Amino acid sequence: MTNVARRIWDVVEPIAANVYFAPEVHAAYHEIGFDPSSRSSGRVHYPDMVAYFTSRGACLGPNVDGHLVASAFGVFKRPMVVAAVADGWRRTDRQTVLAARERGAVASLRRIIGDEPEGLTWATEVLQRMVDAAPGEGRALFSGLLSLGSPGDPMGAFWRAADLVREHRGDSHIAAWAGADLDACEIGVLTDPWRHQPLRSWVRSRGWTEDELDAACNRLRSRGLLDGDELTVAGRALREGIDDATDRMEGRLVAALGSDSQRLFDLLDPWCDLIVADGGYPARVTWPT
Repeated sequence: MTNVARRIWDVVEPIAANVYFAPEVHAAYHEIGFDPSSRSSGRVHYPDMVAYFTSRGACLGPNVDGHLVASAFGVFKRPMVVAAVADGWRRTDRQTVLAARERGAVASLRRIIGDEPEGLTWATEVLQRMVDAAPGEGRALFSGLLSLGSPGDPMGAFWRAADLVREHRGDSHIAAWAGADLDACEIGVLTDPWRHQPLRSWVRSRGWTEDELDAACNRLRSRGLLDGDELTVAGRALREGIDDATDRMEGRLVAALGSDSQRLFDLLDPWCDLIVADGGYPARVTWPT
């Protein structure tokens, strides 16, 4: 089940999260009053963070407060999120930003993988079957997206189903690390070395100061989870256990996928590769071993 649960994430992540990097989405947000893409690396253009927090969090409700968005997103520094969301609602309203998000995401996917590539309807039906089997309790972003319904066109419905599957795992993941008594900064600190990246590298993108990162590292060292800049045996076991727990919480989606797993992976893998090659997502993820 663990292997299938993680492979599901592998093939929905670039499709769903293309919305955060696609030039069509950046342009749609710029048209309604947000700043353009904040920076680029190669062909990848990263989002303006005010637009990112406001648009992704808009599914939670009209003029949703940044404290709720920070709670749902999990790993970002809360005051940064609160300020960004307040700024976002000064620029737009919920329906306008949700429409821009959907319009840009659908346009990008159509450009990269085609208007209606072979297998699109079948893939949507399978993803929706997984969504229908997924428990929504304790899963804020999944439930917020579910409240929006499905877009009326084939590519929009496919993207929404992929985004729902993605956010369900994200919600489960937050529950798993919160259950391990980690805070938002600590989980980011542990994740870097677990991914075989330098300590305090990716986690910096979530808004933490050096002092806050220092304090988080010291807390983790006091728990025996870090030794210097490296994970201890206990730290690696805890961090891997968090994703194991996440996998278990995705068990009903895995069961709903059933014998269609390999066909779905074979269909979506090339589409994901096209998205990455186009700069619509930074890179395919390799799970730590």
